[in-house]
Amino acid sequence: MIDARRLRVLRAVADHGTVTAAAAALYLTPSAVSQQLAALEQETGHRLVERGSRGARLTPAGEILLTHTNAVLAQLERAEAELAAYGSGEAGTVTVAAFATGIGLVLAPAIAALSRTAPGIKVRVQDAEGDASVPMVLDRQVDVAVAVEYRGAPGEDDRRLTRVPLYSEPFDAVLPVGHRLAGQEQVAVAELAKDAWIGPYPGNPCHDVVVLACEYAGFAPNLEHSSDDFHAVVALAGAGAGVALVPRTALQGMPLTGVVVRPVRGTAPTRRVFAAVRRGAEAHPLIAPVLEALAGAAG
Repeated sequence: MIDARRLRVLRAVADHGTVTAAAAALYLTPSAVSQQLAALEQETGHRLVERGSRGARLTPAGEILLTHTNAVLAQLERAEAELAAYGSGEAGTVTVAAFATGIGLVLAPAIAALSRTAPGIKVRVQDAEGDASVPMVLDRQVDVAVAVEYRGAPGEDDRRLTRVPLYSEPFDAVLPVGHRLAGQEQVAVAELAKDAWIGPYPGNPCHDVVVLACEYAGFAPNLEHSSDDFHAVVALAGAGAGVALVPRTALQGMPLTGVVVRPVRGTAPTRRVFAAVRRGAEAHPLIAPVLEALAGAAG
């Protein structure tokens, strides 16, 4: 009989690409992960993982088993949800990973709402960049992710996850007050092709949004300055170091000294935010109210 714990190990190796990274995500040693894989291969009678200089990859037999793994683990999540519902499940802790703006915009209001509608549910918050929280859900480090759409993000058809759309928001252009376009009511991205740029580091979902917006406008941005902190990005723009595209809600309540903020002319680049849980867990009596509160806070 196949051990479900070993299926989680197989999926972690598939998700992370190396035994070492999978072990770190599962809080195991690489030796323990290798032992679990060896036991799984013995249980199935097939070689499931091939190791090489570039990491670990699943064999064709491993890919077949991974397809069933996603279905099996989702069904186990549903079983846990039903058992929790049977036992009332009205009190407990739900851990949510979210990026800073998402915490302020939807997670904090959701927690306030839950204190009235489901006072037995305690929400524990972990600050995580928009692309980091979904892997944390898959690795069972947290229960819910508030994440940002990004290149390479699991799609809506991913069998490992259930996604709940929350909100989308445009990026605005942030320019030094002395910029040649500061007097315009709107700014086209193409008009900033020759400027120095300030933006998030590669890997941050907002970096992808900025780079793609510039690519669609026909140029690659000259990213002279990098920061994942939008306060720092705006401060650098205010110092005349360059221009930036910043999500609109990230600018709310922020000192805008030395800058002007202008909507983007035409189709503005957009940040899309969603909540994600392991498939099957959306019906859990502790998690379902959290998802409902997040959707309610997002409007």
